[in-house]
Amino acid sequence: MTDEELYVDGDSARWAFGTGFTDPLHGVDQSVPEGVDAEGLAACCLALGDDALVSAQRLAEWCTRAPELEEELALANIGLDLLGQARLLYARAGRADGTGRGEDAYAYFRAPEDFRNVRLAELPGGDFAFTVARLLVLSVWRLAVCEALTAAPDPVLSAIAAKSAKELAYHRRYAAEWTVRLGDGTAESAGRVRAAWATLAPWLGELLTDRTAELLGGDPAAVATRTRLELFHVLTDAGLNPSDDLTPLDAPTSSVPGSGRDGEHTSHLAPLLAELQSVARAHPDASW
Repeated sequence: MTDEELYVDGDSARWAFGTGFTDPLHGVDQSVPEGVDAEGLAACCLALGDDALVSAQRLAEWCTRAPELEEELALANIGLDLLGQARLLYARAGRADGTGRGEDAYAYFRAPEDFRNVRLAELPGGDFAFTVARLLVLSVWRLAVCEALTAAPDPVLSAIAAKSAKELAYHRRYAAEWTVRLGDGTAESAGRVRAAWATLAPWLGELLTDRTAELLGGDPAAVATRTRLELFHVLTDAGLNPSDDLTPLDAPTSSVPGSGRDGEHTSHLAPLLAELQSVARAHPDASW
């Protein structure tokens, strides 16, 4: 199955997301292929879906707050891309784990300790430089994962990954361009992006050692190598020395103990989810 085969709705073919379908995978064969570990598939989809949802919520906080209208729209559109990815991944998880749960159940009716996102995604937004730096890291890393998953033995996940990779390539380019612009700009902008990388540094090891996609073709070592290499090139172009303490590109593990993949989160996730989930929990039987 290719990502094009996920386009449905007869003659008016379009992506199911946004067409009014309750299930974003409407019309797609969602049976788990023989030989694929359904539990591992569900866990992978859930973790990557949580990464996308939490990241999208953080980007939504920039609405009305971005330095320029153009950047506000860009960040909002990136957030919408990630929200769409979360919908698809949650829908796939619900079929793979046998529960049949829809994306709302995963997004709105789980406690913080049930989320499996990397903790970098849940840190407070900070200033624009921090948002750009975090977006760069998550986009580079997530793109490496998704491109690896295009060869996943599950054709639905493979198609979701292929579609996501196209979006993530833009996210990476946007964040890289802003990183270079800030790093090679004024003393103020360079100082802010350096401070952002210093804040990000302790959390990078969680991404570089993540094994979520390993059983489905996402080799952790290959993903980590590519992530390090791409970040090295962007930081060099930005005039930041990637060999100093700004980023632990050679560090095998995070300097912050615990892992969001195990449900261990910072104190920042609970209030983020409380805001995200408030309306759905206040009106659990409502339809939208």
